[in-house]
Amino acid sequence: MTKGAKKGPLRVTVPSRNDAAAKSLVGAIGGPLGRRTAPGVVSPGFWRIERVLLVMVAVAGVIAIFTKTTCRVNGWADPYRYIGMCYSDWTALWGARGFAETPLAPFDAAQTPFEYPAGMAIIASALAFLVPRSLEHRDQVLLYFDINAFFAVVLWAIVVIAVAKMSSRRIWDAAMVALSPAIILALTVNWDMWAVALMVTGLLAIAREHPWLGGILIGIGGAVKLFPLLLLGAFFTLAWRTRRWQVFGKIAGGAAIGWLVINLPVILIDAKRWAVFYTFSSDRGAGFSSTWELWNMTVGLVAPELVVTADAISVLGIIFFGFWCLFVLMLGLVAPRRPRVAQLAFLIIAMFVLIGKVYSPQFVMWLVPLAVLAYPRWRALLVWQLFEVLHFVAIWMRLYSMTGPDKTSGFFPDWIFSLAVLGHIVSLGVLMFLVIRCIFQPDEDPVRRVGLDDPLGGLFASPEPASRTATKRATASASEDSEGAPATVGASARHTKESETLPEAKESHD
Repeated sequence: MTKGAKKGPLRVTVPSRNDAAAKSLVGAIGGPLGRRTAPGVVSPGFWRIERVLLVMVAVAGVIAIFTKTTCRVNGWADPYRYIGMCYSDWTALWGARGFAETPLAPFDAAQTPFEYPAGMAIIASALAFLVPRSLEHRDQVLLYFDINAFFAVVLWAIVVIAVAKMSSRRIWDAAMVALSPAIILALTVNWDMWAVALMVTGLLAIAREHPWLGGILIGIGGAVKLFPLLLLGAFFTLAWRTRRWQVFGKIAGGAAIGWLVINLPVILIDAKRWAVFYTFSSDRGAGFSSTWELWNMTVGLVAPELVVTADAISVLGIIFFGFWCLFVLMLGLVAPRRPRVAQLAFLIIAMFVLIGKVYSPQFVMWLVPLAVLAYPRWRALLVWQLFEVLHFVAIWMRLYSMTGPDKTSGFFPDWIFSLAVLGHIVSLGVLMFLVIRCIFQPDEDPVRRVGLDDPLGGLFASPEPASRTATKRATASASEDSEGAPATVGASARHTKESETLPEAKESHD
């Protein structure tokens, strides 16, 4: 929306009209909008977009649980959990970390240390309290899995609705999160969806101009898994560009409060057990599916002197990630138009994934909502997730070849696994390139092509308050002119009510 444009309700962008891949996919369920509907005439009634999205999540959640049928029937022991691709940390850690003895296993000095952050330990313990100790061990494991799966699906629904609300007129983009094949497969591997939900709801709060609340949610998410804290890098970049340091200070302060509220009590209870996660992460070497393992399996196999050790990975990882964050900062400052929050956040967390010591299958869930918000193109996202699905299959087949009855690499050769890991790395790298291209070429940005600025921008994108001096307002106005159109649409989503029944008067086509 440009200055002087007529204000009014924003019309929903229809994927079947402005996305070639989506147009081809909807053929099986009725075809593009307009073939069997009368937009603007027929009321959606009960089936509003948000409710349709929730139905999508429910169906996808059932499929996610169904994919674990092998283990639900035969148990989660070897070889079923690998050959059936139904491994879950929930069931593995129930016995291995002492939850079968006490729900407070992560905080019990008599139990094996829990190698996850404090927030995840609290979640695992809280849900363990819901499992009756009177049940047989097998039934306890199954019930613990089901309880965790139920909450994971609920959190998935929250993520989808939050993405829908942050997508403004592109509300249907949330369907890519609701139907994500990568999430369907990875949902029940670990507790990561808790951190994802906290990250996304934190972004929503900031988009609605509640920086303190958003920061607190991000901080709590960072206490569950570290990656939500990396969002601070995106907001730091925007604060530097817009000179709205006070907004960043509120977000960072809220994040510190949220992180401390979860971690400080655990530190006071047992600082040594609290630190296990950090020492474990520091000491581990190249883990499964990481870029480092791929290097050691290929280059290191030919030149053993080039194998990277755990210490080398720690140093190189910090150096590479530091330079990447500096690159993202420079990108945010020199881009012709202020980059969107989702673009910067995706680039930072995606690189964090690529340089990590391990790439667990569930890590893809960190990226799906951000990828949808950063680059909502169905074809690109589906191709990327196709490679993630291939990697999901490859990791379990490799583990089966290492632990199965035959224990032979011939079942699943290392070179096939290496290709799957390479596919994950390259496809994610291509998606990062596409996001960077949109930052340098805003006209190619799918979000900005439909008249939006930054639906997640919040106070970083909103105009200066009326209470500021005339000089400051003039400065801000000049800044907006240099940045492009002001973000009154995207920054303050609450100021506009989207119409679900009215299509675009004129859609942009690829």
